[in-house]
Amino acid sequence: MQRDKANLVDSVATESGGKMVLLVADGLGGLPHPETGLTELETARTPNLDALAVESACGLHVPIAPGITPGSGPAHMALFGYDPVRYEIGRGVLEALGIGFDLRPGDVAIRVNFATVDEEGRIVDRRAGRIPTEKCEELTARLDRIELPMSEVFVRPVREHRAVIVLRGAGLAGGLNDTDPQATGVPPLPIEITDGAQEKTAEVLNAFLRAATEILKDEPAANAITMRGIAALEPIPSVGERFKIRAAALAGYPMYRGVAGLVGMDVLQMVETADDVEEALRAAYRDYDFIFVHFKKTDSSGEDGSFEAKVAATEELDLTAERVRSVNPDVLLVTGDHSTPSSMAMHSWHPVPVLLRAARARVDDVTAFGESACLRGSLGTVRGVDLMPLMLAHAGRLAKFGA
Repeated sequence: MQRDKANLVDSVATESGGKMVLLVADGLGGLPHPETGLTELETARTPNLDALAVESACGLHVPIAPGITPGSGPAHMALFGYDPVRYEIGRGVLEALGIGFDLRPGDVAIRVNFATVDEEGRIVDRRAGRIPTEKCEELTARLDRIELPMSEVFVRPVREHRAVIVLRGAGLAGGLNDTDPQATGVPPLPIEITDGAQEKTAEVLNAFLRAATEILKDEPAANAITMRGIAALEPIPSVGERFKIRAAALAGYPMYRGVAGLVGMDVLQMVETADDVEEALRAAYRDYDFIFVHFKKTDSSGEDGSFEAKVAATEELDLTAERVRSVNPDVLLVTGDHSTPSSMAMHSWHPVPVLLRAARARVDDVTAFGESACLRGSLGTVRGVDLMPLMLAHAGRLAKFGA
């Protein structure tokens, strides 16, 4: 009988071995500046990451597949060892779980962006100027009062311009298209369905949009909403079941807390600063086999289109990397979930630098942590989904396959 390749790692995972830390700098990868030829990562002063590179096996990873631009959800699923195509999780589900919403089977969750539109209904700012979280809370409280006869509707704030809508009732389905066109100068996209099972959900969302438009019409910035990741919750196997590990997550943003919780990690306290990370990591290290640490600013600065801000965020990351290194995990892997070049102001398909520090790692001659340097590393270019097996192997947690 031929073994399913997707279950190969699961079949050889063991319960003993070293401890692993995965530090993910969201949107880490970039593109060269036209004047210097250096990316944001290569421009930033990163003495701690460079020192780690000297001690590590380095390379690049492709988050999903060559040429495919990933969302944050599937990119993190890949880093956690899940085929992101086989386990496609909607952004709405991840956001709802990330804020601790009691999502139930049959619920449909939607990630919402507050946005700014002009008199013609064209999007001027996809993030409404990143309104303060307090403003988001005010607006979501107003939208939460919308009542529809076809479904219960829950509207909850996430952070800044982000919110979540959850629909609850019979006959609902996910899989509808996003209304966010991922561009300015154009109107939000209409809701469309691909099969009859989605008709009721489309009717509910269109009714909600009409009511929300009336409520928000006089707002100076957040006068519209767009929707992404319209999805229902489906169970998946946990990292504990698959890899025989007890895992935890240290992250500040709800979406990343959501995806970690979805795969069975214990979601610990929110962390923001390098001091927070070190304190929480030291407290958790004794009790867990695998700890995921998330760093957000490299992505948000890239999405804002600021090369200088992303360089500054990368230098903050360097301090966080030093604090993580001070815990001296048996295996430390540092990478990003995807690239967010500031010149594109959006996610991209470009491979992402990665370093793996462990006693069993084949150390190469890479002396700096950057795109060009890592291209020459001993890991080569691998798939994002292959990084978890590499961590498990270097921690001595995978048995031999076959006789």
